[in-house]
Amino acid sequence: MNELNQQTTVDSKILSVKNLKVYFPVEGSKKSAHKYVKAVDGVDFFINEGEILGLVGESGSGKSTIAYTIMGMNKPKEGSILFKGEDILKNNNKRSISFKKDVQIVFQDPGSSLNPFQDIRQILKLPLKVHKIVPKDQLDEAVAKALDRVELPRNFSYKTSTSIGGGEKQLVSIARALCSEPKFIILDEPTSSLDVSIQAKIINMLLKLHDEQKLTYLFITHDLSLMRNISTRVAIMYLGKICEVAPTKIFYTSPMHPYTQMLLSSIPVISKEEEELKPKKVVSVGEIPSPVDIPTGCSFHTRCNRKIDICSQKDPFMREIEPGHFVRCHLA
Repeated sequence: MNELNQQTTVDSKILSVKNLKVYFPVEGSKKSAHKYVKAVDGVDFFINEGEILGLVGESGSGKSTIAYTIMGMNKPKEGSILFKGEDILKNNNKRSISFKKDVQIVFQDPGSSLNPFQDIRQILKLPLKVHKIVPKDQLDEAVAKALDRVELPRNFSYKTSTSIGGGEKQLVSIARALCSEPKFIILDEPTSSLDVSIQAKIINMLLKLHDEQKLTYLFITHDLSLMRNISTRVAIMYLGKICEVAPTKIFYTSPMHPYTQMLLSSIPVISKEEEELKPKKVVSVGEIPSPVDIPTGCSFHTRCNRKIDICSQKDPFMREIEPGHFVRCHLA
């Protein structure tokens, strides 16, 4: 078992991902050539019940692929995903009814995830019916309460998703996710497609619901500044691998991986204290490699200005440098 999955007892972990690999064949390439995009390549992490894990990375790093694989939308090449101690990849990657009730996802684009031909009442009733949350004669009241929960007017139940704004669509998506009374919610860039004026409202709503409903979140984002104030721990991804994970305070004050340092040195700060804690400007060299042709050794070595010979020869393993702080780097 990877060290990253040894830190807490099984009882406290709601989700545990081990050696997860998700590869996609390159379109147009012959099978004999064995060309694949290694979207997720040997990822290990866990999420404790009640926490918010921020999974951060640039576009194409593999973070959304992890989310879709957890939900059964991708079939992994290798690895295991344990939810409440049970491997959900068994049974030919099919998900049980109890898993579908306990685990929900809120997508980046709410418009594409809501049926434009149904009104909001129909959209919210579906999970209530499927999971038998309330008797049939209480469905309308349950829909009204679902809208109350996300502070939308009850008369929204008769609108369609095409007649409301982007922020309202995302609130409907959140309300739908909550209808099954889940334990764990994946938030896949839930605010990135919204106006800045709406983003804060959505974030505050999610934090309020997290506390009130005693939820666990996997919060996927490319925005490191967002995670500073809302996550319990932060994991950073690069080209299909997690290269650093740590409790939030340690992550932002003592980053060890050169890639993490590069990203943190580039984000704006608003206080003198944050400026003092911010890493010195780290400039990467070169371009991001193709995910079809990932470099040997450490995948970041082609952009790292601290690399040594071993970096191009051997892929580093994830090791714990202090309690709860894991880094995949030869120099850490």
